[in-house]
Amino acid sequence: MQRTTFNIPKMDCASEEHLIRMKLDRVGGISGLRFDLPNRKLDVYHTNDLQPIADALGSLRLGSSVVETEEASAAAMAAPSEESANADRKLLWQVLGINSFFFVIEIAAGFISRSMGLVADSLDMLADSIVYALALFAVGGTIARKNGVARASGYFQLALAAFGFAEVVRRFVGFEETPAFQTMILISLFALAGNSVSLYLLQKSKNKEAHMQASLIFTSNDVVANIGVIVAGALVYLTDSKFPDLIIGLVIFAVVGRGALRILKLAR
Repeated sequence: MQRTTFNIPKMDCASEEHLIRMKLDRVGGISGLRFDLPNRKLDVYHTNDLQPIADALGSLRLGSSVVETEEASAAAMAAPSEESANADRKLLWQVLGINSFFFVIEIAAGFISRSMGLVADSLDMLADSIVYALALFAVGGTIARKNGVARASGYFQLALAAFGFAEVVRRFVGFEETPAFQTMILISLFALAGNSVSLYLLQKSKNKEAHMQASLIFTSNDVVANIGVIVAGALVYLTDSKFPDLIIGLVIFAVVGRGALRILKLAR
């Protein structure tokens, strides 16, 4: 067996990880994959020729390049224990539950307070929930099932982002009332507390594999988005203007749309 290490500069979150996994599902002779998201590295354990693997990764246009190829034993790619896998699965379900709960709270509060920042942040949390659910649901499934789940999730998320963009544009040119900054700040603080709990739970895990590292990255990004909405709420108060709320909403919707396009790549 050989282990080939790839450098993949554009691999920085769970979307790229799942994209790569599903692409390499179609390549024979691969015994295992080991992702290192923080360092943008991927180890591929394989028994066949390297070229089909390199071609498959190259077609994703993530900037992949071969670092080295060396002989490896089966023990080098040993999978984590079933007990460890179950613990991580339970942890991911907890994070999924927190994200789903705050999606409901934020989207309701966003429409009540007329805040597109809160609505956008809620859809960002929903987008994360979709990725977590996709990972949990698709484990062990066939390529066709994985593609079906990815396609449905991607189109749904893209539709949400398109709705958000249209609503932000409508509010930019319309005569909407200034959003309730108190609700923006209060609900975002509440969501920030929830994401902080998720971050704490994920950091407790000693598993450094890609799916756990990706979850950490997603949750860290959610914390940044929460802070962004809080800052926008403060600016709404200081300027008595709707524009800070619309701008942060536009930024977060762009992030959601980018995530949707990444997920749709999985279904190709």
